Amino acid sequence: MSRVKKGVNALKKRRNILKQVKGFRFGRKSKIKLAKDAIRHAGRAAFAHRRKKKKDFRRLFEVRVNAATRLNGMSYSKFMGALKKSNIGLDRKVLSEMAVLSPASFTRVLAKVSVAK
Repeated sequence: MSRVKKGVNALKKRRNILKQVKGFRFGRKSKIKLAKDAIRHAGRAAFAHRRKKKKDFRRLFEVRVNAATRLNGMSYSKFMGALKKSNIGLDRKVLSEMAVLSPASFTRVLAKVSVAK
């Protein structure tokens, strides 16, 4: 079997790792072992926070819809229950956009739901 020298590949690997940790502080930006560890931890946090972002936005949508329904004399939970019963397929994101950008159309949806009760 012929001999394989891995110098080029090893350098390329290290260079890529150090590119990923550019801007990190202390030894994490320059030492391979610490840099690998930093990348692993950062990746784990990034994955978790992508999931958390969805949860945060859903909470924001609920707060917006709740505020808009309370202005029109109804509670959030009753509004969502009535929406489901009247088979209106608007999700919380769309409802929140309506409440913020076009309150008149949101009021029309609310009226339709309260009539269908």
